[in-house]
Amino acid sequence: MALLERVSTLVRANINDLIDKAEDPEKMIKQVILDMQNQLLQVKTQVAIAIADQHLLERKQKENEEKTSEWTRKAELAVGKKEDDLARAALHRVESYRELTGNFTQQVTDQKAQVENLKTALRQLEQKLTEAQAKSDLLIAQHRRARAVGKAHDARTVIGDHSKSAAFDRMKRKVAHNEAVSQAKSELGADDVEDRFMAMEKSDRIEQLLAEMKARHA
Repeated sequence: MALLERVSTLVRANINDLIDKAEDPEKMIKQVILDMQNQLLQVKTQVAIAIADQHLLERKQKENEEKTSEWTRKAELAVGKKEDDLARAALHRVESYRELTGNFTQQVTDQKAQVENLKTALRQLEQKLTEAQAKSDLLIAQHRRARAVGKAHDARTVIGDHSKSAAFDRMKRKVAHNEAVSQAKSELGADDVEDRFMAMEKSDRIEQLLAEMKARHA
């Protein structure tokens, strides 16, 4: 699904790298947050639609199960009355509804998996958006501070040529910037661990659904 691919791209995005490469970092981070908010709204809508579709499929599955039982009783009644032709006709209906029930059962299973995928994407995007919003003020402040320092340096250069002092200031700004970037990256690096836990939880849910299906079929 294209929507899930877009969400995955946003979740994996390294905000610090985007800001470092952007001509206007403030504009970039605001745009990233806006994109996340738009995708979040779309995912929420898709989750609601997927759940509604799941309920519809489950209702159809149940209806066909009931029809299977109903025509099985009719076939048994016809056999009791020694109406073999009528019994055969009823059994044809039984097989038809049983086949439909199997098809709907598979569709329900696939739809449940789709709903879980969308819910997982929703949780990941909500978490990423929360982190981006929390870090946006810090990152923007760092950018403004660096820009202010740069302007101050330019002003000193105009006033007089202090090459050694300017070189020291540049080195100090570079060290401070690298430290800030490293700290921000280390904070966002926690996403990998959380993604692994989410993947593990999803695997457990899938295994549980599979076990339940096997138990029902058994």
